[in-house]
This record gives sequence, structure tokens and C-alpha cells, in this order.
Amino acid sequence: MKETKTVSGTPEARAAMHEMMAAFEAFKGANDARLDEIEKKASADALLEEKVARIDQAVASAQARMDRALSESRRPMLGAEPPAVVAAPEAKAAWDGYMKSGQAHGLELKAGLSSASNSAGYVVPPETERAIERRLMAGSPMREIATVRTVGSGVFRKPVSTAGVQAGWVAETAARPETDPATLALLEFSSADLYACPAATQSLLDDALIDLDEWLAAEVEDAFAAQETAAFVSGDGVNKPKGFLAYATATEGTQTWGQIGTVASGAAGAFASASPVDKLIDLIYAPKAQYRPNGRFVMNRRTVSAVRKFKDADGNYVWSPATRPGETASLLGYPVTEIETMPDVAANSLSIAFGDFARGYLIVDRAGVRVLRDPYSAKPYVLFYTTKRVGGGVQNFDAIKLMKFAAS
Repeated sequence: MKETKTVSGTPEARAAMHEMMAAFEAFKGANDARLDEIEKKASADALLEEKVARIDQAVASAQARMDRALSESRRPMLGAEPPAVVAAPEAKAAWDGYMKSGQAHGLELKAGLSSASNSAGYVVPPETERAIERRLMAGSPMREIATVRTVGSGVFRKPVSTAGVQAGWVAETAARPETDPATLALLEFSSADLYACPAATQSLLDDALIDLDEWLAAEVEDAFAAQETAAFVSGDGVNKPKGFLAYATATEGTQTWGQIGTVASGAAGAFASASPVDKLIDLIYAPKAQYRPNGRFVMNRRTVSAVRKFKDADGNYVWSPATRPGETASLLGYPVTEIETMPDVAANSLSIAFGDFARGYLIVDRAGVRVLRDPYSAKPYVLFYTTKRVGGGVQNFDAIKLMKFAAS
């Protein structure tokens, strides 16, 4: 029998989880009263509507606090790195010398770092790069659900089969005619420069208690995560990754390779007024069976607020809060990932996605993070121009489906 381990989480995460579950119970009671009033009077009292909205905001705030506490607890300190991956003392000393004073003497020889041929600056040590990547994993929702691959070139090419090898049945002594070969397509994922420019005072750099590697990773985390997430969702692919919403779409069942299938919500710019849950079920069953076990919903918090009010035919709420720290809220039994850059519900918007994002979307990291120390441009501050190369795009168009907010 498979062992199941309970994730206890931090005290802050547990407190936020209990607060969220209590708020959701209060939300259900207030929303039930609102629905009863609508059924009896065709409209709900304004004060009751305000109460439901206020409690809904409390549920969302508690969920955000729990997610933030869990995200922070997953961020490893550099001191926790295994001894095998920690740089040699002379390499660490050379890198610290560059960060503190700009002296690069012996940096290439002792630290194994070299000036980048296509960008100014020095490549950071491996443990610093790993710290940045792990913080991005915790801070970027798409990195948690997509496939992430580290490559050594600027363009990653991946051949995929759009039509499999044909097969057939024959008699024991019958001829074996040649079958059609597989149809292949070549996907290309180009890396683009993502940069940030954190600043520090010389006093901070001279402080012996400051871990400069961890400081740099923390400073670029928010800037990188925000830009990456927006690009992975809706980036146009020009000097940035191509987001899954930027690809051509077609009504589910009519799309060809390179297009993502859509399911209509049943109303223009809104959920269907009658049985809106049915359309969510249609979206779940749009991908083939092999993509549903690891499927999940992706939407922003305002769309989550709307679906949180939905009930199934038996009167049960289809949205459920997380029951343990480390888990996420679920919709119709599938986890929900909140990404703020998903569009709000509007006419013809693609506000809800569902599918197996690990199989559907690929994030490509070019190995090597570069840092250029600049003590001149913003005196008395020292700037650290930090560059990372990232690409991304859809690698399997069958694994992701979108809800289009239209009548048909």
C-alpha cells in the first residue's frame, strides 16, 4: 500500500489554512442565503451581496497568505546546499571580491568564471545560479506546473510527432504493405535576455554578515518572476517566451496542429446563466484521457472568485479550499493555479485554461547567469546588472485547452 505523508507546513501556513476554511464556511452560508433570496425575489439584497463579496475577499486573502508562507518555506538558503555543490574556497573568495570591490583578478583562473562573449559581466557560480532558479520556481506559478529544461545553446529544437506510425492487420501468409511513416514537426524555443538591476550601498557590500549570493538571488527573484510569468501566459515570442494564450485557437474538434482548442462558456463575455458548471465539465473533458490525470485549472483570482459561487446539480459547491498546507484549492476535483496575468472575464477572452501543463508547456533556461558590477551610474549605489536567458512555448497542443467567453 502506498504511503501517504502529511505535510505539516509552517505555523503561519497552518494558521492561514484554518482561517481560509473558516472563511469558506462563512462564505457558503452567506452565498446560500443570497441564492435563496434571488430565487424568492429575483434579486438579492445589496447588503447581502456586499457581505458575500467581503467574505469572498477574506477567503482569497487567506489563500494568498498560505501560498506565500509555503513559498517562503520552500526557498532554500545557500548554506543548506550539499557539500558536493559548494564552490571551492578560492572560487567563493574571488566571486565575493568581485561583488564587494569589483576586483576580478584571478576570477577566471580560480573560480572557473569567464567573461561572456555575447554579454558583459561574469558568469555567477553554480550555487548562486541554483539559488536564483529555486527562488524562481517558488515565485513563478508557471515554473511549478510546466516542464523546465536547462540547455547550453540559445535555441532549443525539439522534434515532435504530429501523426504516429501507421499499423494494420494482415493474415499469416499475406503480404505486408509498407505503412505511412510518422509525421514530424520541429519546434524551436529561442532564449531571450531577461534582466534586472538591483542596487546596494557599499556599506551593505562590506558587511561581513551579508551573504551576497543569497542577497542577489532574493533581489532579482520578484523582478524575474513577474516578467517570466507574464511572458509564459501571453508573451508574443518577440524577444521573450511565447505564452500559451498567444497561439492560434480554434473551436475544440476543429483545430489543427499548432492551434489550441477552445470551449465556449455559453454566453458573451460571461458564464452561462443556466448550468455554468456544465461548461467547466466540457472543458475538463476536452483533452484526451491521458492528459486529465495531471490536469489543472489556470485562472486569475477574479475568475476564481466567480467560480467559487458555483454549485453542482446536487447543491454542492464545486470549489473546495485546500485541506492541508502544501495543497492547492480545487475545482471539480482538479487543482487550481492562480496566475494574475490571466485575463479577466470579458467578451471573447480566454480566461480559463485546463490541461496537463507539464506535458503541454516547456520552459527553456539557458545555462549561466551573468552579473556586471556598475559603481558609477547611480552613485553612491552600486548596481548589479544581472542577465538570464529564458525561452518557452507550447510543446504539445493537445495537452492544453482554453475556455472562450463567448456564446459559441
